Amino acid sequence: MSKVYIALLLAAFSTSIFADKLYITLEKDNALAVVDGETGKLLKTVPLGQRPRGIAFSKDQSMLYVAASDDDTIQILDAETLKVVGELPSGEDPELFKIHPNGRLLYVSNEDDNIVTVIDLQTKTALTEIAVGVEPEGIAISRDGKWVVNTSETTNMVHWIDPLEQSIKDNTLVDPRPRAAEFSVDNKQLFVTSEIAGSLSRIDVATKQITGKLHFKVAGVDKELIQPVGVLAHPNNKLLFVALGPANRVAVVDSQAMKVLEYLLVGQRVWNLAFSPDLTRLYTTNGVSNDISIIDVDDLKVTKSIRVGHYPWGIAVK
Repeated sequence: MSKVYIALLLAAFSTSIFADKLYITLEKDNALAVVDGETGKLLKTVPLGQRPRGIAFSKDQSMLYVAASDDDTIQILDAETLKVVGELPSGEDPELFKIHPNGRLLYVSNEDDNIVTVIDLQTKTALTEIAVGVEPEGIAISRDGKWVVNTSETTNMVHWIDPLEQSIKDNTLVDPRPRAAEFSVDNKQLFVTSEIAGSLSRIDVATKQITGKLHFKVAGVDKELIQPVGVLAHPNNKLLFVALGPANRVAVVDSQAMKVLEYLLVGQRVWNLAFSPDLTRLYTTNGVSNDISIIDVDDLKVTKSIRVGHYPWGIAVK
């Protein structure tokens, strides 16, 4: 057997084993789309509960959790078969959730009840409910596990939750209708998008005070259409990617200088963002155009758009 043939075999093997797959919730189809991240090919669509939105893998990636908002539950899927194997007591209208780095606790915002529900993934029980502001939305957890934050859209606050005591320790007032939050990789800063203000705030984690703010402006796009939602921090601790909703753009932001480096045109009503495991690609879910966009991270170029189904919302990468 020639060395060239062996090399080709190994290349094919590693591609099949290590290529990333995207799992995308389709809000209007009540389904999950599975896409090959490298080729952009839609592989399959799987039925889910009513109005699926938030999505995340378990720490070992054996399970996939999906918030079925209109069913008032978080569905548990076997990551290989994609069959529903259980449910979690999420409270009413679960939307966004995050799993603590310990792999055991899940925090979900319940918008209708103004609470954050804390769920034990091992026992599949709700440990407690934390009263927060009106219309809780975003959830973020620092990578060191010391802080859980929740954004309340109507109260216009960031609530700082201590995961050891499951209680609020501080609050930070931000611009109107805060949607998503993201910690920097070094856990020193928190970034919060504000939909109505069209802004991004940078908050010092130690002091809980705002240290920088950026208002987005896109040439040729009405100010009212610039509505920041999802935000994602690059591990280089310098770049941020911000989804600008009906502006149909992703803003590339220098997180230290708090300035926009570039606006990338993607699909309509861009919601959420995720990296490929090797950080070479950025994926966006575009609700109104019913597609996802693939961005080359090094070149900052949109390379593909793939139709996946009606109202793609959440995204998880394996």
